[in-house]
Amino acid sequence: MASQKLTDYERQRLENIKRNAEMVAALKLHSKAATLSAATAKRHRTKTFKASPEKKPKTEAPIVIRRSLRTRGMPPDSKGFPDDFSDNFDKTPKSVSVIKPQSPRVLGPISMVDAFSGDDEMESNKMLVGTILSIAKETQVGVSVKDVKDEIFSEKGALGSCKSEGFESLGTEKVDESLSGKRKLVKGVVKNEYLDGLVKIEKNDQWLESLDLKPENVARLLPGRIMVVKFFPCSSVRMIAAGNKFGNIAFWNVDSNNEKEDGIYLYRPHTGPISGILIHQHSMSKIYSSCYDGFIRLMDAEKEVFDLVHSCDDTIFSLSQQPNNSETLYFAEGRGGLKVWDIRTGKSSKNWMLHEDRINTINFNSQNPNIMATSSTDGTACIWDLRSMSAHKLKTLKTVSHSRAVHSAYFSPSGSSLATTSLDNKVGIITGVNFEDACMIYHDNWTGRWLSSFRGIWGWDDSYIFIGNMKRGVDVISPSQKRSVMTLQSPEMSAIPCRFDAHPYEIGMLAGATSGGQ
Repeated sequence: MASQKLTDYERQRLENIKRNAEMVAALKLHSKAATLSAATAKRHRTKTFKASPEKKPKTEAPIVIRRSLRTRGMPPDSKGFPDDFSDNFDKTPKSVSVIKPQSPRVLGPISMVDAFSGDDEMESNKMLVGTILSIAKETQVGVSVKDVKDEIFSEKGALGSCKSEGFESLGTEKVDESLSGKRKLVKGVVKNEYLDGLVKIEKNDQWLESLDLKPENVARLLPGRIMVVKFFPCSSVRMIAAGNKFGNIAFWNVDSNNEKEDGIYLYRPHTGPISGILIHQHSMSKIYSSCYDGFIRLMDAEKEVFDLVHSCDDTIFSLSQQPNNSETLYFAEGRGGLKVWDIRTGKSSKNWMLHEDRINTINFNSQNPNIMATSSTDGTACIWDLRSMSAHKLKTLKTVSHSRAVHSAYFSPSGSSLATTSLDNKVGIITGVNFEDACMIYHDNWTGRWLSSFRGIWGWDDSYIFIGNMKRGVDVISPSQKRSVMTLQSPEMSAIPCRFDAHPYEIGMLAGATSGGQ
């Protein structure tokens, strides 16, 4: 079959192919491509790889059968979770200070120098000891104000809170007869064996409005949550002591004029939360402290030591003393137990089981120290007469019931009323000759796990109760009006105040402590 005739296009295509082949042959591209391919193949052949290690046969772990102590016939090795188990999750302080690792309990005295936290412990400790010894030598006389002139309400006084966030009013000045040119603000003075008198301070809401908070009266004393705050019962020096949940105790001399010192002295004599601090007006050089670690220590400024007074395996939840007796300690130990400790003999003289759960506060009536009030997590607050109590007879004079835990129960300065603070969002006011009248005032007391519980305290007479609120303020409750009449607030208050103390000699001086160490 004859070949078909090529078209013009096909002839042109063949000519192009021929011309391109001649051009490639002239450039010797085929030989160069063959040389490059041979070199690449040689490089791939010389590359080596690591031999993978031999896999070892897997060894099967023995199967362990878990058996409880009960099925093995053995006694349990734990007492269960403690009451403050939820609080122990937060072991890292929220403040800038660094906490030392928790050390084992020291069964013996601890030198104040060894317990000091900070730099230049010798010099700082010497300054604190000197200050405490100097104010301990002064004789304090209990004073209460009978009448304050109305004209002073228009004047603004200086703030004088100590060691925490505090408020102070201009309600009174220290009476000094040697200053003839100074106007007296106090018309009547009443001496009282137990610090506070029966006299009522006459004031109105204008007195409350004069309370304020200044920046120089705010300081961070401790890392972490403050559990206890106490004023030194003296009028010459403004000083306060505070304890936190890590076992630290801080002292702050607000009137310190030393340029090198800020007046704050931090110690760590305990290994757990501080549950009580006692500064008795007749022996201020001896300061007692109790802790959840089961220890009670005496800080003796003369010997410069934290001495061990009592130790036990149970938790000590609160500590107190009668206002007229500095030789006896009352402390709550374990679940519902209360012990009476004789300091002179170093032994427990009485031991009672007063509640079904832990006792949170112990307080004595200022006018009759034989009358004692206790608050408990079992939901009750009880009033007791120590003269009629025995090991076989534990009858209360009055029992106040709440639906949740009662965190505090404090007598008023006159001793005629009792204020309770409970987790059921109630503040109870118990009055009457035999404490037969009770009323409950609503107040939000639900602080949660990260804050110390609210504890309402009386002011300088029976007119007002001061308690923290969740909006970084201080609510003022009037028992007569049965409601909150005012809230003290300040831009300087950066955290929620939970624990308070009223200065026993300076009317209008209130200290408040927060869970942030202020």
